[in-house]
Amino acid sequence: MTEQSSWIWNTPNAHFIRHFPDEPIGYFSPDALKSKMSIFQSGFDGILSYAVKANPHPDVLRCLTQNGVSVFDVASPAEIEMVRRIAPTAKLNYHNPVRSVQEIAKAKLQGIASWSVDALSELDKLGYLPEGSEIAVRIKLSVAGGLYNFGEKFGAEPAQAVPLLKAVVARGLGPAITFHPGTQCLSPGAWESYIKAASKIAQDAGVRLQTLNVGGGFPGDRGAKPVDLKVIFNRIKAAKERYFSDHNPVLICEPGRGLVADAFALVLRVKNMRPNGAVVLNDGIYGALAEWRDMPPVHPRHITVFNPKGAERRGKPAPRVIFGPTCDSLDRLSDPLALPADIAEGDFVLIQGTGAYSAVLTSRFNGYGCAKQIFCTALKSTSRHFQVSG
Repeated sequence: MTEQSSWIWNTPNAHFIRHFPDEPIGYFSPDALKSKMSIFQSGFDGILSYAVKANPHPDVLRCLTQNGVSVFDVASPAEIEMVRRIAPTAKLNYHNPVRSVQEIAKAKLQGIASWSVDALSELDKLGYLPEGSEIAVRIKLSVAGGLYNFGEKFGAEPAQAVPLLKAVVARGLGPAITFHPGTQCLSPGAWESYIKAASKIAQDAGVRLQTLNVGGGFPGDRGAKPVDLKVIFNRIKAAKERYFSDHNPVLICEPGRGLVADAFALVLRVKNMRPNGAVVLNDGIYGALAEWRDMPPVHPRHITVFNPKGAERRGKPAPRVIFGPTCDSLDRLSDPLALPADIAEGDFVLIQGTGAYSAVLTSRFNGYGCAKQIFCTALKSTSRHFQVSG
């Protein structure tokens, strides 16, 4: 998203019913982001770090830094530069465990507080680091709970992590363990399983951890029921107290989706109704809906359809095949989307919870994609009809 409005609208509806945009628009509520931040800051028993990859927009980074976030998880030199422009003194954790020599050299010039590794070869690649620099060994387990498993790409098995953690200490570096339970993880037990494993790894290595990073995976609100993050926070705290009773490593979490997803809404427009009942929207898998190829779409409770006059469509929800606007016939959602039976061309489709991995995945193929961001006080309205004035 490259543009922004010069003032804050009350709701997305207040804007799109007045301006009738034909392009996809992202609506950002700083208040919603601050509200989710406060849930993490008050409920998580440790340090909050933001995973920049989820949404690196400068407005997001500014809102976070202005409200107490001073630690960021970065995955590339480009993300390091993004954060440094907004927060020059922020603490940076470079927790993408696979880096080129050139990327490492660039990162060292910017100052990195913590590096992650999942193999001895990656530890060797880091070269000289000041004594005491933190190295977080990334581990992986076969646990259920996330929508897909990060362990297929990253992480050391527990048996591999023990000698790797010993090597960290032998080199005079600060030992830590990090993990990721999986995207959109709804199982608090996944975090406990990882914390238990981290304790065993540290004991077998004879190492006292200075930091235990419980990763991301915290879910955004996209399902049939609201997410209660406090249940996850409480399970993490209890697990740390149980399995690390002999010492007290600092806890850190690095949510991306869980922090920023619910601070945005996306408004699309119905471009065409196909004769077979399929719907063509003005954005698709080459744009803000890219993730929906690999993940289930949001639950229907997060989607509202309005006609061009601002009245909510109230027809009985029916599954519709959804196509994007490009000339590629593969521009289609994997699963049908439940939309009102009376949906029509020209209608607006308001989708809540789209702040993560939407704008950052937009390719601009055929010139389409969400490129504008509008500020809103709130993302939902209690009114079912919006009268256009003037």
